[in-house]
Amino acid sequence: MPDFQRFAAAAILAAAMPFLGAPTAQAQFRRPAQSEDCVLDRCGQREGAAPQRPDQRQAAPDNDSEGKDAPPAPQQGSAFRRGPAASTGRFDFYVLSLSWSSGFCATNERGGGANQCGIGSNLGFVVHGLWPQYERGFPSDCDASARPPTRVALDAAKGLFPDEGLARYEWRKHGTCSGKSAQDYFADVKFAREKIRIPKEFENLKSEERVAPSDITRAFEEANPRIRPGMMAVGCAKGVLQEVRVCMTKDLRDFRPCPEVARGSCRSREIRVPPIR
Repeated sequence: MPDFQRFAAAAILAAAMPFLGAPTAQAQFRRPAQSEDCVLDRCGQREGAAPQRPDQRQAAPDNDSEGKDAPPAPQQGSAFRRGPAASTGRFDFYVLSLSWSSGFCATNERGGGANQCGIGSNLGFVVHGLWPQYERGFPSDCDASARPPTRVALDAAKGLFPDEGLARYEWRKHGTCSGKSAQDYFADVKFAREKIRIPKEFENLKSEERVAPSDITRAFEEANPRIRPGMMAVGCAKGVLQEVRVCMTKDLRDFRPCPEVARGSCRSREIRVPPIR
């Protein structure tokens, strides 16, 4: 191409540039499309949405019969993680924990109390506690100003707990969350305990057994037909049976499902069950 034609073409192109326009910043730095694994709000903040503060998480549905007056459920985690501070009497259900005395004594480094761990104590399952429970987590130490239990109240707890010290402790930590007096709380402990039939396999156990946690659960379900799968858990420590935890309705008249408690059941293939001392 002759030089004058090249100069003419360049001049024409230069004159047209203002009308063609340059690429915009938006086109040059366009945000890439979201990846396919960005689902269920696990992506970064969407464009145009306000950042969500930690205290703006959606509350879990409330299954308590008291409806909107019930406390917010704690965040998901251990069934026995402490929940938020709450008014007494506001919870979803109870957990009755029955401790296998010989298992507790075998794994307690301090040896336990003489009344519970001494040879000849002849204790099998004893009450560890009756615990108000949320669907997720639990309240505790709800009333620092609560009076200690009276002698009349403690007398009502005799034969349930292995010693009076544990009864006092359970009242302070869990009983104060029940919304009841100490005397009424211990009466509820007795009522709940009498709802449970201990399987015959654990009566007068004279020698150590090795069993699967699922077999312990099955034995309790067979002895208590209203306890169905998902309503209890088996606790173990160091390969030894510690306790069973049974979930009960708030009025203690029946058993009820408790998914988070049941998920915390012992996962060992086999555990030791020490004989009654």
